[in-house]
Amino acid sequence: MAENLGELRIISATVEDRPGVLFKVTSLIRRRGFNIETITVGGTEKEHTSRITISMKGNVAIVEQLVKQLSKVPEVIKIIELAPAESVYRELAIVKVLAQDPSKRSDLLNYISIFRAKVIDASKDTLVIEIVGNPTKINAFMDLMRGFGIAEMAKTGIVALSRGSKPQAERTSEKP
Repeated sequence: MAENLGELRIISATVEDRPGVLFKVTSLIRRRGFNIETITVGGTEKEHTSRITISMKGNVAIVEQLVKQLSKVPEVIKIIELAPAESVYRELAIVKVLAQDPSKRSDLLNYISIFRAKVIDASKDTLVIEIVGNPTKINAFMDLMRGFGIAEMAKTGIVALSRGSKPQAERTSEKP
């Protein structure tokens, strides 16, 4: 796509949990030239179904085009665009930070506390930290950690659900 700049868009697709479905979805995204930020896949509350959550920056037309294309995949059961203001979305990051200097380690632990992150492994030279939150929080934490030195990092991508008691229906495509 020529222009994919814009606000954060989150697309949630419920799909049949069968081999090859993720390949079909990612192949479609690649062939059509959509520029996604993250894609995550996991089980749902229903047996034999999975949820694919795609985050991207783009305008309404780009999202509508992606929803139309995804609805053509036979194993896609339902597609919803989740408005960030009307949904709960989180990302997980695990980061290994250099912590050799004892005087800097206390500063590092203070930042971990401020961001409500947690240390999940420690050695004499590094701390492995887990942080969960929205992408803005994760990015702000990573910016601070770069000052200490990041040895390794892994992020999950966004997972999301609509707020409230019923699923959001805006720009929904559901097969009969």
